[in-house]
Amino acid sequence: MTDTKEKILAVALQLFAKDGYEAVSVSKIAEKLGITKGALYKHYENKKDIFNSIVARMSQSDHEIARKYGVPENVFDCAPEQYEKIGLKNLKNFAVSQYRFWTSNEFAADYRKMLTLEQYRNPELNKLYQDSLVRGPVLYLKDIFREMIRCGVLKENDPYQLAIEFFSPLFLLINMSDENESYVDIEKRLIKHIDFFIESHTKERENKNEIYS
Repeated sequence: MTDTKEKILAVALQLFAKDGYEAVSVSKIAEKLGITKGALYKHYENKKDIFNSIVARMSQSDHEIARKYGVPENVFDCAPEQYEKIGLKNLKNFAVSQYRFWTSNEFAADYRKMLTLEQYRNPELNKLYQDSLVRGPVLYLKDIFREMIRCGVLKENDPYQLAIEFFSPLFLLINMSDENESYVDIEKRLIKHIDFFIESHTKERENKNEIYS
């Protein structure tokens, strides 16, 4: 993707995050960029094309982060083999990376804010909000925890309940970051939460390091 196309996406998303998707026109995006609508149309057909490119960019980032931290890239039904033998350390590092991604990555933070603004006004964006930030992560974690229970890593429990217990503080802390509270302090709270969760739900072993790797 060219620098110009990237800049258009970034500026458009900044406006969507501030004013909402519906309220921002192609003219407003072009004006913010200091270019004509005609120049913008050389790169994107319309506002929907810009939006679809933003969503595709976020999907690509999701896959790259999952691959980097050794957790499943796809839902369980599409790739069950990816859910076997996931290390708790991988899951912890992935969760912390998700906090950093949604709060410190400007593109991701603006995407989250756009979806938060539009979730009650636009059914399509409400679905993206649920899939990206609420229901999707919970169902993803449910499948991970179910397999961890099956493999004897975690104690017997309801995997859906475990997913809610694990993810809810992460979701809360991501949103707390918008209030200008210390980023480092919030991340420390997240790490404490994850460590407590693992300690509470891991099966007793002679050497817990065997499963925390």
